[in-house]
Amino acid sequence: MAGLIPQPFIDELLARADIVDVVGSRLNLKKAGSNYQALCPFHTEKTPSFTVAPNKQFYHCFGCGAHGTALQFLMEYDRLEFPEAVEALAAMVGLEVPREVGRDRSGGNQRLLEVLAVAERHYRQWLRSHPERQRAVDYLRRRGLSGEVAARYGIGFAPTGWDNLLRQCSDRDQQALLVQTGMLIEKDGGRRYDRFRDRIMFPIRDRRGRVVAFGGRILDQGEPKYLNSPETPVFHKGRELYGLYECLQQERHPHEILVVEGYMDVVALAQHGFGNAVATLGTATSTQQVERLFQTTRNLVFCFDGDRAGRQAAWRALENTLPALRDERQARFLFLPDGEDPDSMVRKDRERFREQLTGAMPLTRFLFQELAADADLHSMDGRARLVERAVPLLGRVPPGVLRDLLLDELARIARVDRQHIDAALAGRPQQQLQQRRADGPGPTGGTTRRRQPQRRTTVRVAVALVLQRPSLAAHALPAELIRQLDLPGADVLAQLIEILSREPHLTTGALLERFRGSEQEPALWKLATWDHLVPDAGMENEFADAMRQLETLLARQRLQYLQQRLERNELTPEEHAEWLALLRAKSTQGG
Repeated sequence: MAGLIPQPFIDELLARADIVDVVGSRLNLKKAGSNYQALCPFHTEKTPSFTVAPNKQFYHCFGCGAHGTALQFLMEYDRLEFPEAVEALAAMVGLEVPREVGRDRSGGNQRLLEVLAVAERHYRQWLRSHPERQRAVDYLRRRGLSGEVAARYGIGFAPTGWDNLLRQCSDRDQQALLVQTGMLIEKDGGRRYDRFRDRIMFPIRDRRGRVVAFGGRILDQGEPKYLNSPETPVFHKGRELYGLYECLQQERHPHEILVVEGYMDVVALAQHGFGNAVATLGTATSTQQVERLFQTTRNLVFCFDGDRAGRQAAWRALENTLPALRDERQARFLFLPDGEDPDSMVRKDRERFREQLTGAMPLTRFLFQELAADADLHSMDGRARLVERAVPLLGRVPPGVLRDLLLDELARIARVDRQHIDAALAGRPQQQLQQRRADGPGPTGGTTRRRQPQRRTTVRVAVALVLQRPSLAAHALPAELIRQLDLPGADVLAQLIEILSREPHLTTGALLERFRGSEQEPALWKLATWDHLVPDAGMENEFADAMRQLETLLARQRLQYLQQRLERNELTPEEHAEWLALLRAKSTQGG
C-alpha cells in the first residue's frame, strides 16, 4: 500500500508533523536534555527508556528496541495500517491524502463529496427561487445578514416536505450515496426521506473548500434548534470547524481566530467585520480542532456565554486545549454578559465587542481561577486539593517554558516546593525523584543502559553521522565516488548522499522512512540510534575525517587497479601520469 502514496507527499507530511506533538498526544512526555522521555507503551517498565528525538523526528526505546517515525508510532500505538496512519497524521496537520489512497470500499470518498456538492447547489437554488423562500429570506434579513455574506458562506434553504432532495436525485445509486452522507434517512423497508426540512442550511467545508456536511437551523419553533449531518467517511465532527475555510480565504494566517458555538454567530460576526470566527459542530471543542487552528494562527479566543452552561463549555475547551499548547501559542476566554451571544452583541455594539475581545481572560488565569474556586487556599487541605486537581491537567501541557511557568505558579499558589509538584507530576514518591537526580541522566538523557557495541568502521561511522545529522551530507564525497569503494555499506552511504543532495531538508525520520520495508531498514535504524561516542560539537570534524579516510581508500583502490594494468602493459599515457601522482601522494602520506 505504501507504493500507492506519492513519496513527496509522505516527505511533506513528515516535515509538517512534529513527532513530539504526535507522541505527546498519547503519552506523558518529559523533557530530558534535548530529547523527551516516557514509559514505553510497547513493553512494561518502571523507569523511562522510551526516547523521542525532536531534532531527528523519531522515537526509540532502549529497553525493547521499538523505533520509528510519527507514522510508525501511529501504526504501532493505534494499531493502524500504513494508509490509515497516513490518513490520521494528515488529518492532524491539515493535509489531504492523495485521492488514490483516500478511497473507501464503496468506490471512493470522491463520489460522496460530489453528491454533497449537488445537495449544496439545490439548497442555494431553493433560497433564491423556491415558493417558500421568502420565509427564509425574511429570517436572514431579521438577523441582519446581507446577500454578500450569505453567498460567501454558501447559505441555503431546505423547504418543508419530506422528499425535496429525494425527488431531485432520483437515481438509485445517487440516493444510496445521499443515505451514506446522512442527507437522506432510510427506514426499515427501504423507505427514504430528507433529513433536513424547513431549515436554513449551512454547508460545512473542509480545508480545501469541499462540502463535507451540513448544519441546519430551524426556521420556526421546534427541536432540535440546530441539526447536523451525522459522521460519515468524509466528515468527523471532532475534526472540522464551521467557517474555517471562509476565514482562511480572507487571510491565510490570521493574527487570531475566534471560536464560537453557533453557525449564526460566525456569519453575524463576518457581517460586522469579524471574518476570523469559526464554530464547533454541536460538540465540545476537541484537541484535534485546536491543533488545526493553531496551525494557522498563534492566538485563539474562545467566546462563550457567561452562564453556567457557557463556563462548563469553556472548561471543556480549556481541557482539550492544554495538550495543544506550546510556548508560542496563546488561548484566551471571553465570557459574554447574561443573555448575550456573539451574534446579538456584535449587532448591538461592534466596538464594545471588539474591546471585550482585547480584554479576554488568558487561559492560565481561567485555569487557576476555576481550580481554586472550591479550594480553601488558607488551609493545607484546600491547597492539597488544588494540587491534586491541577497536576493531571498540567501534565497534559507539552514540556517547555509554558509548562514550567504553570508548575511554578501552582507551587506558589499552593505554597509548596516545586520538587513536590514535579514528584506528583511524575507519579512517584519524592525519595525516588531524588534518587533519579543523584544517579544522573545517561548519554541519551535517560537512565544509563548497557548497549550492545557495534563494530566501528569508517563507512559505518559516516552512515551513522549522516543519519543523525543529515546536513553533513553537504560535505560528503560525491555519491558516484563512494559507490566505487569496495567496502560493506558504501552503496547505502551513496544512496543517503544522493537523496540528501536532492532534498537537503529531510529530517532523520523522513530519511529513514525512505527505506521502509527494505533490506537495509533494520541496520539503518540501529545506526540512527547508535551511540558512536562522538559529541555533538565534534560531529562535523568526525565526518570530515571519515571522508578523508574514504578518499585515501579510494586512492589506494585506484592505485592498485592501475598497478595491475601496468603489470599487463595496458596503461595509457594519461593513466601512467595518474599512477605516478598517486605513488607520490602515497609516499608523502607515509603509506
